[in-house]
Amino acid sequence: MAQFQAYASGVMVNGQTVLSVVKGMGAFSKTASEILARHGIQAPEPAGWYSQQSWLNAFQEIAKSIGPRTLNQIGQSIPANAKFPPGIDNVEKALTSLDAAYHMNHRGGEIGHYKFTKTAERKGVMECRNPYPCDFDRGIIEAVVRRFAPPGSVPSVTHDASKPCRGKQGDACAFLISW
Repeated sequence: MAQFQAYASGVMVNGQTVLSVVKGMGAFSKTASEILARHGIQAPEPAGWYSQQSWLNAFQEIAKSIGPRTLNQIGQSIPANAKFPPGIDNVEKALTSLDAAYHMNHRGGEIGHYKFTKTAERKGVMECRNPYPCDFDRGIIEAVVRRFAPPGSVPSVTHDASKPCRGKQGDACAFLISW
């Protein structure tokens, strides 16, 4: 399934996650609030639940009117300040935990997944099979890797161009990760 299309009509996203759009746009938070409002999400509350499709529609407007770099910035804002469970103390554990966190912040139907596979000592692949834009997912992954990478490492997250891409009507995107 392509990006910006919810897998099920009844899927909801929690307000704290929706507010990441506002936070992720920094100085343009007013613009973010206006975009969310145009798509039916007015004055989101952290404890509220909102239509995933409405949120995806807002993402699509941001992509078209502001650009992919902003989607990446929004993605980076999500895990940058997130609390991780005890025991999450390295890149591999943190990336593996993304799917559980993703499911904790959505409800009401099929939402897809994040699947991390370690391929070498400090390398892996993240498959993102969900309706979110590639740049947003890359931002999430980059923030997690930076947060948990050992001192002195040089993290890298790149879109695997040899695989299908949601931006080109594929079902998933893959990211090559090293740290």
